[in-house]
Amino acid sequence: MKRLSTWLALASVILLASSALAVEVDPKLPNYKPASGVSGNLKSIGSDTLNNLMTLWAEGFRSHYPSVKIEIEGKGSSTAPPALIAGTAHFGPMSREMKSKEIDEFEKKYGYKPAVLRVAVDALAVYVHKDNPIACLSLEQVDAIFSKNRKGGHGKDIATWGDLGLTGKWADKPISLYGRNSASGTYGYFKEVALFKGDYKDNVKEQPGSSAVVQAVASDMYAIGYSGVGYKTADVKAVPLSLKAGEKCFAANADNAYSGDYPLSRFLYIYTNKNPNQALDPLPREFIKYVLSRQGQQVVIKDGYYPVSQMLAEQDLQAFGIK
Repeated sequence: MKRLSTWLALASVILLASSALAVEVDPKLPNYKPASGVSGNLKSIGSDTLNNLMTLWAEGFRSHYPSVKIEIEGKGSSTAPPALIAGTAHFGPMSREMKSKEIDEFEKKYGYKPAVLRVAVDALAVYVHKDNPIACLSLEQVDAIFSKNRKGGHGKDIATWGDLGLTGKWADKPISLYGRNSASGTYGYFKEVALFKGDYKDNVKEQPGSSAVVQAVASDMYAIGYSGVGYKTADVKAVPLSLKAGEKCFAANADNAYSGDYPLSRFLYIYTNKNPNQALDPLPREFIKYVLSRQGQQVVIKDGYYPVSQMLAEQDLQAFGIK
C-alpha cells in the first residue's frame, strides 16, 4: 500500500489555516458551476465511513438539480466492488484501496480497471472513553491490544489497562474491544496497518457501523475501538499514536494527517466504472465535479474529515477526462 504521506507530499496538500488545528479548503479549488441537461438517478453502494459524506454531497448536489434522485447504501467498502461489477451502482465509496483481486474481477468483465477518485483524508482514530487517562499508544501496543498474533513485535499480550501502565481502579480492568465487521474497509485497513496483517482477537465486539463503534466506546468506561475521525463525539477521546514504541505520539488531527506523522492517516475514495475510451455521462460527471469543488470539499470539513488540495483534485479530474 502506498504511504499516504508520499501521495500528500507529491500533491502539496498544505491546507491548514493560521491556527494549527483549523482546516480550510484550498482557495484554488474551483467553485461549482451547475450545468444544463443534468437529470436522472444515481446509486452509491459501499463504505459506511463515507455514508454521511455521500449523503451531504447528495444534498448539496440536489440543491442545484432538484429532480435528480440519489440513493445511498453504506454497509461496508467490500460491498462496493461487487456492485460496480454487477452494474447496480454508479459509485462505490471505499475507505481503503481496492484489492488486486477486486480490480482483476472488474477488469475481467469490462476489459479495463475501475476509475478512482481521492475525495478526502481521514485520520483513523483509536477511541477510548473520555475519562480514560491513557495519553499515548504505539502501533505495537495497539496491535497487542487487538490482535492475537502480535506481528508488531510487542513482547506480550495486552489484556488489561494495567498492562498499559494505568493504576488505581484501572489497573485490573479488562480492556473491552470494539471494532467493525469484515465487510468494512476500516476493518481491513486497521488489520493491515495497525495489526501488521495479523488476526483480530476473538473477543472484539464487531459493530455494524462507524457510529456504533463510537457509541459503544462512549458507553463503556473500559473500552477501546477504532473508527474514522469524522465520527468523533464529546463522549470519547482519540488517543495520540506513535509509529514505534518510544517515539513521539501524534494526535489524530489535520496537521498530523497531512504530514503523515499520524500513523493511521488514509485517503477516502470513490470508485466508478469509467470506460477510458468514452466520456462520462453528464450526471456522474457533474457529481464528481461537485465533490472535488470548493463547495464539495467544504462538506468534507463539515463532516469532520480533511479536504484534498486543488492539485490533487485536478490530477484525478484529468484522469477522468473532466475539465
